[in-house]
Amino acid sequence: MKRFYDPWIARVKRLLTVAQGRPVALVVLFGLSLLNLTSEWPSDIPRPAFVNMLEESLPDSFKTARQILFDQYQRHYPRIPTAQPVTIVEIDEETLATVGQWPWPRNRLANLVDALAALKPLAIGLDIYMPEPDQTSPDKVAANLPPTAAALAAGLRALPSHEAILAQSLRAAPTILGAAPLDHDIFAASTDLRSAPILVHGSEPLDSVQRFDFVLASLPELQAAAHGQAMLSVALEQGVVRHIPLIMGLREKLVPSLPMEMLRLATGSTAIDVFADSSGVQAVGVADAQVPTQPGGDIWLHFASIRSTLSRYVSARDVLQGTVDPERIRNKLVLVGLTGAGVTDMRTTPLGELVPGIEIQAQVIETIFEGRFLRRPTWLKWAECAFIMTFGLLIIWYVPRPRSRFSLFIRAVPKGVAALGVSLHLLNLLCCFFIFMRFGLLVDAASIFIILSAVMGCFLSPALLRADEQARIDATHAQALEAERDRTGNARGP
Repeated sequence: MKRFYDPWIARVKRLLTVAQGRPVALVVLFGLSLLNLTSEWPSDIPRPAFVNMLEESLPDSFKTARQILFDQYQRHYPRIPTAQPVTIVEIDEETLATVGQWPWPRNRLANLVDALAALKPLAIGLDIYMPEPDQTSPDKVAANLPPTAAALAAGLRALPSHEAILAQSLRAAPTILGAAPLDHDIFAASTDLRSAPILVHGSEPLDSVQRFDFVLASLPELQAAAHGQAMLSVALEQGVVRHIPLIMGLREKLVPSLPMEMLRLATGSTAIDVFADSSGVQAVGVADAQVPTQPGGDIWLHFASIRSTLSRYVSARDVLQGTVDPERIRNKLVLVGLTGAGVTDMRTTPLGELVPGIEIQAQVIETIFEGRFLRRPTWLKWAECAFIMTFGLLIIWYVPRPRSRFSLFIRAVPKGVAALGVSLHLLNLLCCFFIFMRFGLLVDAASIFIILSAVMGCFLSPALLRADEQARIDATHAQALEAERDRTGNARGP
């Protein structure tokens, strides 16, 4: 009894043999190439409606494979730091055990800022935002005292608030406050942020960058005292940080990321430069440094292993107690953040490591200092598409020819085709990995492998079927000849 799907297998076999399989191969080539382009649509071309429909119906068709490949590039060739311009002052477990649990009163945070400022850093970036008043401030405590403690309440109200103390410290030091971008409104969120001007050279990039409607920022009094404000944001893809935005949009305003604002303050620049054209942001610069970006104003970060950057960490306890080596702070870009258990913003990198969020900001600054950027420019996507189409069409033209060397090879050594295919794809992967190491370009070897393998399979399957059928015919013929010999020998007798 025939299996119910045998007729379908027969139809597929017939379809693959029509015009030697070329029509099917062409459909596969153009269809998969379109899906590949849809998964990473070039920013210099308006997105047609069907692209959005394809993305919704076939999500992550090539994106996941591309991301895994790029992660493997970094795991096999992580960045080795050659400079250490950043020191991270971590509010760690030891600090919390000594100084007190988080959140601290603002005057205690002011003590940390004062201690850092005395060691002459270039800039101090606080990966901390304070949108609400400090409830331990003297005036807040006075409001909760009973009427019988009126004299004590009056004395407390005469003292400066903790916000005023922290504002004075922020004003006296080269400080930058962080802020959290939000897509929705929450309590204490606002729609604006006091930030340094951004000068746009070329086309307006607001429609290209990641935009937010709200921000969770520090109190206006603290914003006015600090020398800069910056957005704290990373782009997550399946829980992994691969892209870091250097500029973002807050409604109709461009705002900088913490690394760019740190560099602006350290160099004494009054503004951040953004270079853009019709395809999006091309570079973000400050002073003499220009960082090439993706059209969305973000960069692919080439991560260093956390094991190679541990020397940049200094406990806030040592700073407060005055036991830190001054050279760890002097003329450094200092980032202050939380690393204590329960208060840490942990992120996963392409290296598979779980690191504090402040470490990612430090690696961005470090990468800019070293000038070692990963890039995936728009032209590279077009180059990949051209390569895939050229070789795909070459395969479709050459492979089915009955007298081609490849056809003769398939008939002669059917199992050798698999070894040949693996060798060619390994060569493709090695070439792309070399380009990554040498030039920092992210070439999508995964899509090349998937599409060209599918095209090749359109010819390999029927060819192997024909070879197998011919082998069965030859075996049957050989058995018939052997049987004929046996009969002939028996007829002649002894």
